Amino acid sequence: MPVTVTCRVLKLARQPSYRWLVKPVADSVLEEAYRANALFSARREDPEFGYRFLADEARSSGAAMADPTAWRICRDNRWWSVFGQKRGRGKKVPAGV
Repeated sequence: MPVTVTCRVLKLARQPSYRWLVKPVADSVLEEAYRANALFSARREDPEFGYRFLADEARSSGAAMADPTAWRICRDNRWWSVFGQKRGRGKKVPAGV
């Protein structure tokens, strides 16, 4: 389908669609993917440590990031420390079951 027809049907401007064709992935998204990859490879080696240790390991391998950025990426991907999460002890059974 031509871009002009598609944009007219979707009620979008043409310029952003052409800009997206030239560069479909933003620099910030690509940078975060590289950071997540560095954190994941550090976590693969030591899954028992938390985000601060993972951030230090990623920084030593060359991926520059702050601790809050590492925490956000770990939180979004649910990469928790093995020792930091409490397990399901003491769950109450609902009444009437």
